Amino acid sequence: MDGRISVAYLQSYIKSKDHHPELAKDYFLKLAEETGELARAMHKGLRPRSSEEFRGTVDEELWDVIYFALAIANCYGIDMESVIPQKEAFNNIRYPGPAPFELDR
Repeated sequence: MDGRISVAYLQSYIKSKDHHPELAKDYFLKLAEETGELARAMHKGLRPRSSEEFRGTVDEELWDVIYFALAIANCYGIDMESVIPQKEAFNNIRYPGPAPFELDR
């Protein structure tokens, strides 16, 4: 790692502040809502020009989508750092590309 945020840390962080497995369907509904908000921000080309203009931007909405996707993974006890390389190996068979997936990056 290069000092950046890992998927494992994000999952742990989200779980420590917002973990209610009984609300998995509600997390999904929120994910769907945030996906729509992301689409709207993308359509409008909204990007923050300053920290005061962060609300409703592609940046903010993308984080909301990631947040709720990881909250759902937590509800099901899914370790995304284990799933990602497995899914990438499967995808590379079906859709080979020039950039190999590398662990510990």
